[in-house]
Amino acid sequence: MGIEIERKFLLCSDAWRDAVTQSERIAQGYLVGAQALRDGAARASVRVRRAGERAWLNIKSAQLGIERAEFEYPMPLADAEQMLATLCDGVLEKIRHHVIVDGTLFEIDEFFGENAGLVVAEVELSAPDAPFPRPDWLGREVSHLPRYYNVNLIDHPYAGWSQDERDAAGEAV
Repeated sequence: MGIEIERKFLLCSDAWRDAVTQSERIAQGYLVGAQALRDGAARASVRVRRAGERAWLNIKSAQLGIERAEFEYPMPLADAEQMLATLCDGVLEKIRHHVIVDGTLFEIDEFFGENAGLVVAEVELSAPDAPFPRPDWLGREVSHLPRYYNVNLIDHPYAGWSQDERDAAGEAV
């Protein structure tokens, strides 16, 4: 079983942009959506993701926090395109920028469409308490706020958030 340990942060400046080493456009949709997860009808989120000429299926356990079971499987691009077009309730689009700080990879997602204006940094760790660099542009942690999970951004996009939600106040979506 794969385990993902990931922490998610808002950004407090654009200073990270000068350190980008790679960027790629990503489209993803969910075969098991946010409502099924909220209702307890699903034990995992299931998404289809396309980046360039690559595509894969990703399954994550439905639990809050920084540590979740995760499985990924490559799939044919044509299959992914068909699933995104016909089986998903919506498609989330973003550019993922890679920034390396002191040997640690930060993946910075800059969202489009109804989520335009939202930019978050993610860092994957080897253990929940593993140390990692804290560059000046890294802002408030939002790892435990479900509204920042990609599956929820399709159901409740950033454009519809209240100011309290944008300021990361409160816990519920």
